[in-house]
Amino acid sequence: MAAPRVGVVGAGTMGTSLAQHLAQQGFDVILVDVDGAALKRSMETIETRLDQRLEKWAITEAEKRVILKRISPTLSLEAVAPAELVIEAVTEDLEVKKALFRQLDAQSSPEQLLASNTSTLSITELAAVTQHPERVLGLHFVNPVTEMPIVEIIRGLHTSEASVQRARTLMEKAAKVPVEVYESPGYVTTRLIMPLLNEAMYCVMEGVASPEDIDTAMRLGYRFRMGPLEMADRMGLDSVLVAMERLFREYGDVKFRPCPLLKKYVRAGNLGVKTGQGFFRYDEEGRRVDG
Repeated sequence: MAAPRVGVVGAGTMGTSLAQHLAQQGFDVILVDVDGAALKRSMETIETRLDQRLEKWAITEAEKRVILKRISPTLSLEAVAPAELVIEAVTEDLEVKKALFRQLDAQSSPEQLLASNTSTLSITELAAVTQHPERVLGLHFVNPVTEMPIVEIIRGLHTSEASVQRARTLMEKAAKVPVEVYESPGYVTTRLIMPLLNEAMYCVMEGVASPEDIDTAMRLGYRFRMGPLEMADRMGLDSVLVAMERLFREYGDVKFRPCPLLKKYVRAGNLGVKTGQGFFRYDEEGRRVDG
């Protein structure tokens, strides 16, 4: 049986992690970006991460080569035409995503599934710019995709049951646990986690406790894999701010109003792991640098 073929559009943080995970699960991945340098960085990042797994004996050198061979980086959006599923992971901007969905809809067969990895935008609104909204849905992964087993399958107003079931089957093949969600701003994961991250930031701003102690309290007290502040750093504080502002606009509830300290960090360029400095410091490979 031929390996499932998936297109991933956008070679940023999420697109890179998604391409690596799918390739590790035996999928053929077509990784697209308009920026050749971004594609090069993405492939270098994937190779570095695979080398880290190699050092821990999690994979062999042969397996590493096979995984890398399954990923085809390209500047051409037309290259995703043969894919059964295309997942966009471009910048969290509604108009950018709409323009991309118009292109994808115009060049692909009506049978191809089109998915967005957006964490807050309306799937219904994205689908509305296409001729076949029944095949458009959301597939919201949690970063890092290679480690987090969950994926939210989001139905837009016109998403068909057949599309949802096809997406579910593909996600199960990709070793993900699907959770079906009816469209609502922030869906389930983003809607629930953002107030927690925001409140942790208020605790720092108000001097209630240090970032280290806040994260330690939540990790040990509630068995979190990582504390809320490190989680925000790994998401990207700029991405957290965009999500918070969108949820605040959509719901009008003060629990989603971004903490002023978050805005200050973003304005300063302290975005978390991607810049090496957020609430904590990180090395070039994304590892915490304490002290």
